[in-house]
Amino acid sequence: MTWSFPVGHLFGSQLRIHATFFLLLLWIGVAAYLDSGAAAAVQNVLFIVALFACVVAHELGHALTARRYGIATPDITLLPIGGMARLERMPEKPLQEITVALAGPAVSVAIWAILSLAFGAATRLDVLVQFDDPQQNFLSRLAAVNLFLALFNLLPAFPMDGGRVFRAGLSLFTDRITATRIAAGAGQALAFGLGFWGLTSGNPILLLIAVFVFMAAAAERSDVTLHMTARQMLARQAMITAYESLSPGDSLQAAAAALIRTTQREFPVLGPNGAPVGFLTRDALFHALAAKDPDQTVGHAMIAPVPGVDLGAPLDKALDALHHAQAPAMAVTDAAGRMLGYITRENIGELMVLAGRD
Repeated sequence: MTWSFPVGHLFGSQLRIHATFFLLLLWIGVAAYLDSGAAAAVQNVLFIVALFACVVAHELGHALTARRYGIATPDITLLPIGGMARLERMPEKPLQEITVALAGPAVSVAIWAILSLAFGAATRLDVLVQFDDPQQNFLSRLAAVNLFLALFNLLPAFPMDGGRVFRAGLSLFTDRITATRIAAGAGQALAFGLGFWGLTSGNPILLLIAVFVFMAAAAERSDVTLHMTARQMLARQAMITAYESLSPGDSLQAAAAALIRTTQREFPVLGPNGAPVGFLTRDALFHALAAKDPDQTVGHAMIAPVPGVDLGAPLDKALDALHHAQAPAMAVTDAAGRMLGYITRENIGELMVLAGRD
């Protein structure tokens, strides 16, 4: 995710923090300072840090449960509105998806139970409503918010965990695309409700959550539709075969000339035997030219390594490989490893649009 940076690893997943998370800390600290002074500001900032530690534990619940089914979680990102564990994929077997989805809320409930039973934290509605009030007990606030997060995430609408449980349950009776559309529609309806509440109450956080929920629901619906449609196609149907390639030893000026005379956004970089060794994207070329290094070549600026598939590979496998490798394109090669064409996310999307019109 852009505007995020790594801060370490937890159980095999990279922990990342989005830059806007610090804006939240600043806002919380300044608001508390103006209202109650420096001590309140420090306490509220520490509360947000503790809360987001609980959010990380929630996301680890998803990640560690998904690992049981052979699904890795490359990273967990902290955002101002919560956390996001980026699983390589969600399990498509309904019972497995339900287990992974419920693991996160189960961790939040466990934290609430520990704080309540072991430390005597009180869970009252007034504590939850005034969770940003430093006069309220620290542990009681933390317990109340964890319980709220668990219950909120169980709402049967995407992108909440309850939406995934809802989708998995629907998948027992209908196809996955239809089930996703219903759950995503519920998520967008919830987003409208949150947005209206935020507008009428003047709460910017609710508006931010509403926008996130709406966009995440739409993205989930699009992603599942794309994968299910791609599963019925092969890599050869989506690959670009008319392209201009470069060599690792070519100069950046030669690459710039190729960029001007073509409409390509990325250029395959081929070795002497015709095998792909990297891709030079337009952005990478601009960045390299800005460095003004006369000795830099295409080989220095290209993005490598190159993920590859053969002609007969299912298109959804190519799509997954593109996502996992975070690569600009996927090479399609013959048995000898020579490049026959390449696939990008954009031309897969174009193929899906055309397939939908048939």
